[in-house]
Amino acid sequence: MPIPPERHRARRDRVRDAVAAEHPDTTLLVTDLANVRYLSGFSGSNAILVLAPDADDDLIATDGRYVDQVAQECPDLPTVIDRDTLTAVVTRLARSTIAVEATMTVGEAASVRQALGEPVVTSGVVERLRSIKDEDELAALERATAITAAAFDRLAAEMRAGATEVALARRLEQLFGDLGAEDRAFDTIVGSGPHSAIPHHQPGRRALAAGDLVVVDAGARVDGYHADMTRTFVVGETILPWQEEIHRVVEEARSAAAAAYLPGASARDIDAIARGVVAREGLGDRFTHGLGHGVGLRIHEAPNVGARSTGTISSGMAITVEPGVYLPGMGGVRIEDTLVVTDAGPRILTEAPRGLRMVG
Repeated sequence: MPIPPERHRARRDRVRDAVAAEHPDTTLLVTDLANVRYLSGFSGSNAILVLAPDADDDLIATDGRYVDQVAQECPDLPTVIDRDTLTAVVTRLARSTIAVEATMTVGEAASVRQALGEPVVTSGVVERLRSIKDEDELAALERATAITAAAFDRLAAEMRAGATEVALARRLEQLFGDLGAEDRAFDTIVGSGPHSAIPHHQPGRRALAAGDLVVVDAGARVDGYHADMTRTFVVGETILPWQEEIHRVVEEARSAAAAAYLPGASARDIDAIARGVVAREGLGDRFTHGLGHGVGLRIHEAPNVGARSTGTISSGMAITVEPGVYLPGMGGVRIEDTLVVTDAGPRILTEAPRGLRMVG
């Protein structure tokens, strides 16, 4: 369901206060589209949101493709419609203190500089607020993760030897749509047999064969919010001892790390918990990526949970926990959940069976 305009206004006011605390009387040009959507509700592919020191001077600019859409999604904001959106914005602003996001392109920043003087460059102001989800965001994430779990279950029931990786990926995405998602959250990963040992394998024409491990990593998107879940399957009626063993190790690592997602916990320490479980089994060099990342209006956003992370975990964050073990030429296992950090402990959103499920 759409987030009400008053929620967006409250978000803009929080960003305005954060900017003013360091740079009084400064106008912020928001060009990162995920930040624009978070602060306004606008979901188009071209927009600039102007946050002025006085909220009455806020506006949003886009082009003629989105005349009706911006009116519907941003009923509380004055709009500027122009194909040359940045020029249309800067010509309307007084030559005063201007702030831009660090993600603005060099060319765009040069245009701002020429028209309005050297801008202040801000980094992470909106992203820090986005890392803590409010009730509307959590509701969207809950719908996205529920659709994801249901689609995985249906796909597993259909999965058969002989099906290709790419066919399974496209079928899963169709199921997302059938179940009510607006789109997939990211490019679906299906890796079978030796391909399951490639963490971000791109699905190809390889057909599933008896004895394969199959790693499926995917998510649905609902109201702009991204789910992320991974489960591992085995094709046929027999699970080999080595497959069962690495699956056990990965699940123990996931469970131990998930329990540590508590307010105030060090992201680096949580990663170390999962990595320690895998290392004790002599597989430490086979866990080759970070443990998790925030999810929301982007599939990868703050915080990062890895060996080099420097931050801590806060209540309200939506984060993944996704350890894996990959044996080149043989196969791999990854088990991933999306969870929400709460004062009462982590709440798993992707509640779907995690066992090594046998399929067709």
